[in-house]
Amino acid sequence: MILILSLAVAVLFGAGAYLLLKHDLLRVIAGVVLIGNAANLFIMSAALTRGAAPLYPLEDPRTTSDPLVQAMTLTAIVISFGVSALLLGLIYLVYVAHLSVDMEQLSSAEEEQAGVDDELAAAALMPVDGDEDEAVAIAMSEHSE
Repeated sequence: MILILSLAVAVLFGAGAYLLLKHDLLRVIAGVVLIGNAANLFIMSAALTRGAAPLYPLEDPRTTSDPLVQAMTLTAIVISFGVSALLLGLIYLVYVAHLSVDMEQLSSAEEEQAGVDDELAAAALMPVDGDEDEAVAIAMSEHSE
């Protein structure tokens, strides 16, 4: 039984680590979830004791299972669910803003945006006889060409 649990933890952890290395943000979230599930299974299997339910009055304290491990694992499951929901919401916002969840496309879009911001900042610092908005409009027209 312990060998089966150890293999399950190893497979879940390995699959999660593999998914964390992918470029798609949804696969990265799936990897985080799998690693969280592997950690929960590891905690449960590390404290695996066979025994009666820990209900008072205890007849023999040595033959009861430890409820603390079960409570900690349940808490970890709830926290990982909340973190997963938050990350999926963030990925949705990234997808709406960039129409992609591929990390390579997002990084190239970020580099392009940084170049535009640098040009706009340089244009805002240029001494112009007219209005500052005119300098920004000139910089934006140069960038679009």
